[in-house]
Amino acid sequence: MLNGTNIFLIGMMGAGKSTVGKLLAQKLGYNFLDTDPLIEQCAGKSIPAIFANDGEDKFRDLEQQVLSQVSAYTRLVVATGGGIVMRSLNWSHLHDGIVIWIDVPVETLYHRLKTASEQRPLLQTADPLQTLNDIYNQRRDRYAQADISIMVTEDETTEAVSDRLFEMIQARIIPDRLK
Repeated sequence: MLNGTNIFLIGMMGAGKSTVGKLLAQKLGYNFLDTDPLIEQCAGKSIPAIFANDGEDKFRDLEQQVLSQVSAYTRLVVATGGGIVMRSLNWSHLHDGIVIWIDVPVETLYHRLKTASEQRPLLQTADPLQTLNDIYNQRRDRYAQADISIMVTEDETTEAVSDRLFEMIQARIIPDRLK
């Protein structure tokens, strides 16, 4: 259906890129990759440790490096880090495939992330909800450059989201099916 074209999932932390990505990869008969564990493998330490010891810029450099390597392959569904869209060079790699924005309301993200906030370096603030809002507002225009956007409701299952995405991809790549 896609001739091996990669799918890159973008969106905020907690949007479900990894969970939905695994299901979508199964539906497409693709392999699934999550850039975060690859970055950790590359650095030899956890993402919180990279942020704490080396800073966000070093993390973004590693993220860029991993994305450039991953984009050389085909037949992948790739869950990316939430901030990957902020570097223009990353878009040259993302545009090698189909970019899908999984858009989740900030309040829903907050409820999903509040128990795991210690693993999220960017949420180590006095007001994590406000921080999430600020990050979302900072990145929204970049996310909006995706080829496909899907708005996820709070009570929607990951299976339902992956089913909808599968249909959206089919509709996107078979535009002449009505002829």
